[in-house]
Amino acid sequence: MRLLHTMLRVGDLDRSIQFYTEVLGMHLLRRKDYPDGKFTLAFVGYQEESAGAVIELTYNWGVDHYSLGDAFGHIALEVENAAAACDAIRGRGGKVVREAGPMKHGSTIIAFVEDPDGYRIELIEHKQ
Repeated sequence: MRLLHTMLRVGDLDRSIQFYTEVLGMHLLRRKDYPDGKFTLAFVGYQEESAGAVIELTYNWGVDHYSLGDAFGHIALEVENAAAACDAIRGRGGKVVREAGPMKHGSTIIAFVEDPDGYRIELIEHKQ
């Protein structure tokens, strides 16, 4: 077994694709409309789906907002330098919601950014 993807429901698919590709640097791997079901799926990631887990963005036609609830936490990405990643993401129009610094009760350097729908993405600095 292997992890294939994480699915996020989004209110504006083009806006979400722009965030994940232009702000976070992922690639749009595939996109398909399902007219009978009235939804569109788009898959984004840093590598091909056969090489690692990706994110499935699901747009249900006509739904522009979701309540995020309190069960889902975040997606985590490894970065070389969390502060530099925050600066780059901010420079490309992304929203940093927690600046880079040590995690509470630990020493790992982390930061958080938020996608256009309010999902949190944790940036974890790679330990040398």
